Amino acid sequence: MVNEIIKLEGLTLKNPVMTASGTFGYGLEYADFINLEDLGGVVVKGTTLHHREGNPYPRMAETPSGMLNAVGLQNKGVDYFVQHIYPAIKDIKTNMIVNVSGSTIDDYVAAAEKINELDNIPAIELNVSCPNVKQGGMAFGITCAGIQQVVTAVRKAYKKHLIVKLSPNVGNIAEIAVAAESCGADSVSLINTLLGMAVDAETRRPKLSTVSGGLSGACVKPVALRMVWQVYKAVKIPVIGLGGISSATDAVEFMLAGASAIQIGTANFIDPAISVKVARGIVEYCERHGFANVSDLTGALQQ
Repeated sequence: MVNEIIKLEGLTLKNPVMTASGTFGYGLEYADFINLEDLGGVVVKGTTLHHREGNPYPRMAETPSGMLNAVGLQNKGVDYFVQHIYPAIKDIKTNMIVNVSGSTIDDYVAAAEKINELDNIPAIELNVSCPNVKQGGMAFGITCAGIQQVVTAVRKAYKKHLIVKLSPNVGNIAEIAVAAESCGADSVSLINTLLGMAVDAETRRPKLSTVSGGLSGACVKPVALRMVWQVYKAVKIPVIGLGGISSATDAVEFMLAGASAIQIGTANFIDPAISVKVARGIVEYCERHGFANVSDLTGALQQ
């Protein structure tokens, strides 16, 4: 019997599989396809202090082996989440985690404070890496000084498990991860989307209203895998890996490279049951290769 439990600095997952923010709604949207309680966690869509309409359409474009999005953190704000979404998800027996973003440090702090009061939300994922907003988002996550400012401020306000989601659009992601760790991050998740663009040759116009957007899907996996490996070697806190995971083999590769847990994003749009299939596949891999604990996969890459 393989032990699937993963422990992340005070946050316990029943298995290493979570869903990535922005690809799984609030979890309820997928309840007809899977039992949400079979997952290690659900990271709900990005939540900001105030209501956001997001970017103008068109804001999604298909690419070879992936997709571009420029949704721009569309959501109804943290108060709406507290009043309307939280009551509907609070009794789901898995880790319901809120992805928090903001335009200013004060926005991050205010949103985190409100979520801190919710008993059944055990963690937040601090989004300092979204490339699809004009203010905040990735602006805080591409320098050590920027990430230190926002993580320090949120750490003072938020008392539970703090995940910091890192941007791949940087020169040295290991340095950024170390900066987040030094200011109180309990874990880091990576990668968020890569900056990309798509052009319609017939109309001679960009396919996105914002011209550029965030690239995700299978095409980013090699980059994500390399960055998870680099960060794992640089920090002592747990690493959560994501970026192009669409099978149990993909997930195992991320864990071997150093991830303690993984998130599945774009693949949810292709197969809404992929997350539970991956969780089962990880156990099958461990059984075939003699691992008694799924956690033993973390960092087991042989060189």
